[in-house]
Amino acid sequence: MSSKIDAPTPRPAGARRWLWPALFFVVGALITAGVFALLMNIAQRKQEATQPNFQVVQLTDTSFDPAEWGKNFPAQYEGWKNTSINESETSLRTPAPTDPAAPKDVAPSKLKADPRLVTMWQGYAFSVEYNEPRGHAYMLSDQQLVKRVQPPFKQPGACLNCHTSLPEVLNKIGGDPAAAWATMNKMPYTDATKLASHPVSCIDCHEPTTMKLRVSRPAFIAGIKEYKAGQGIANFDVNTMATNNEMRAYVCAQCHVEYYFKGDAKTLTFPWDKGLTVNNALDYYDEIGFSDFTNTLTGAKVVKAQHPDFETWSQGIHAANGVTCADCHMPYTKQGAVKVSDHRVGSPLRDEQKINTTCLTCHHQTEAEMKSRVEKIQSIWKQQSSYSFDALDQLIRDISAAKTAGNVNPEWVAAAQQWQRKAQFLQDYTVSENSKGFHAPQYSLSIINEVTDAARRGQLALKGITEPVTTDATKYTPLIATPAPSTTTATPATPVATPSAPATPTPLHPVYSPRPTTSPS
Repeated sequence: MSSKIDAPTPRPAGARRWLWPALFFVVGALITAGVFALLMNIAQRKQEATQPNFQVVQLTDTSFDPAEWGKNFPAQYEGWKNTSINESETSLRTPAPTDPAAPKDVAPSKLKADPRLVTMWQGYAFSVEYNEPRGHAYMLSDQQLVKRVQPPFKQPGACLNCHTSLPEVLNKIGGDPAAAWATMNKMPYTDATKLASHPVSCIDCHEPTTMKLRVSRPAFIAGIKEYKAGQGIANFDVNTMATNNEMRAYVCAQCHVEYYFKGDAKTLTFPWDKGLTVNNALDYYDEIGFSDFTNTLTGAKVVKAQHPDFETWSQGIHAANGVTCADCHMPYTKQGAVKVSDHRVGSPLRDEQKINTTCLTCHHQTEAEMKSRVEKIQSIWKQQSSYSFDALDQLIRDISAAKTAGNVNPEWVAAAQQWQRKAQFLQDYTVSENSKGFHAPQYSLSIINEVTDAARRGQLALKGITEPVTTDATKYTPLIATPAPSTTTATPATPVATPSAPATPTPLHPVYSPRPTTSPS
């Protein structure tokens, strides 16, 4: 038996020569396939960008159901539906509504959170029920269920302007839209609300064939025309003359504004003839002699502020730099290559993603830092607003006590009532505005300062004191102490030996500072 091991058969030289080319071919094919797939994906995304939506149904001026719009614009419709997601805790409505389809929950009560509101609104329906706002999905049902529109209160149909899809209601009334709007305004609310089926939806803000933003509220069309006239722009037509960036604020300003019901026709009217500030509005109301109600505690004729979000925003830094409502409350998001406006309208502080797509597009901070910055502004406003509210509340109590006593000069009481009118409207204005001071921080604090000053002057008026308003400080006459301090050089006192141990200081415990429960260490 041979122990010789056979040598391996040598690989043909030709096989080695073909191995590397074959490997390169396979790798090249994979790379080519990857590049081709990438190019196809890019082409697909470009195609998506040129055709952001597909027309499934034909939309018209009578396409009132938002679900129909959702067939063409599913992403936007989904966002709109998500406004039904409550961003704060709710409680069971008592008594439970009889309508099985109506929401059984209700937002937290603002009256319970701050009973000073009840005092301020004595004699008006808002003193009975006033709750935190919720998403757009609830704007109609929450209004239909609130006690302010239930007997014994009688509200006009004009209340629906900001709580329903207005084009649908006007279409159901029929005839000329302007005449239909006038009819709705003066109808009893209980009748007008039967015509309402949806909250504010797609057709209220978009032209159905082009999707361009549009204003559908006659009150805003008239109000912005008057305001622009005051700026030297005659015959301003918002739907043809406003820029796209302006429209991104104006469509929201159709509802988020201060307004009143004019005359027996209850025509919804914006007090913008003199400008957009709180004092412009009060001057307007004073000039036409308008009051919403008489405070039953004091007899003062006062105006109920609504929700002046647009006017307050217009006084702030964001408005001055072209940052609109939609930029912060409806930011753009990406879905593939398509840029979609987030129709879940809500606070930019809802979560970190929302902060990132709103605040951080301009501000170079982290989400946590930005949230903290906003909350600090709001906390300062809240604290200062509470101080001014205390001043107003005490003025109301003082006037009420003076009327009950019956021994105060009626002219003094009348003057105090006028100061209450100013203080109350301004306080109501800033607490009814939804940003908690953020839309225009400095302006909001200036309103609070005016409330405190008006309340103080009202209390002085009850004592027959009229204090002038200083407009030129250089002409102010200072109060000098009598006798005046001596200008002669005093004789130096005999030095006194320094005590071995300093005396322990006695705490002052001033009335403006709460007394500490424990001694400071």
